Formats: sequence, C-alpha cells, structure tokens
Amino acid sequence: MLVLQILKSKGDGPVITITAKTSIAEAANVLAERRIGGLIVSDDGKEVEGILSERDIVRSLALRGAVCLEETVGDLMTRNPVCCSKDETTDSVLEKMTNGRFRHMPVTENGALIGIITIGDAVKARLEELAMEKDALQGMIMGH
Repeated sequence: MLVLQILKSKGDGPVITITAKTSIAEAANVLAERRIGGLIVSDDGKEVEGILSERDIVRSLALRGAVCLEETVGDLMTRNPVCCSKDETTDSVLEKMTNGRFRHMPVTENGALIGIITIGDAVKARLEELAMEKDALQGMIMGH
C-alpha cells in the first residue's frame, strides 16, 4: 500500500502544525486536546522545520523538570525530520520509522507538507494488506 492511500483513508483534515516560537506548555496542551502524539513545526504550514513529539516533552521533563514547559518548541524539536513522499510504500515507511526509532513522519511533495503518517497508520495498512493476501490465497486453495 502507498502512503497516498493511507492519507486518503485518514480523510481531508488539515495537518496540525505549530511554530517554533510556541511554548512547550502550549504545545503539550495541543497534543492533549487533539489526542495526537506529534506536531509538525512550521511557520507557514508548508515548510517542515521540525517535529515535536510527546516523547520529546516527557524526556525533557524527566531530565530538567517543569522548567522545560516555559521553553519554546524550537528548543526541543527534532530539526530536519525524516520525511516521506506520497508514493512510498508502507514497508518503506515502517523501515524508516523502525530504524530511526520514531513514530511520526511528515509527508511532503516538492518540499511542501501534505500530510503526516504515524506508525499506527502504517501498521494498520500493512495488516489490511496481509488480510487481503490471506483471503486471496484461501480463495485460490478452495478453488474460488
């Protein structure tokens, strides 16, 4: 399955972005309110400057305490995150996420943000592929 198919199944909602100047406390509120695990950092909603995840905030809290909540997203974000294109396969995305040990990946086209894919999205798509393959094989064996 291609990333484009996963994005279509997720719907046409906008990608939630945040600016590098936003406070970590505000970013944490957005993550909690939207029930998401990562935010794309972008001043214009198109150029991907970085990504901030719940894990980034939790690690900083553990190391430095609540003082990190007063810092900016730019202080904690991962700069130049690994991105994928809409034409990449689920397997390719899963491999990149596993090797890089991250769970959220911006999807870009000609350098502009067009979506975000999570490891959960990729695993769900892969499981759907496996179920279809299983059904096809069973049909062949049963003569259907």
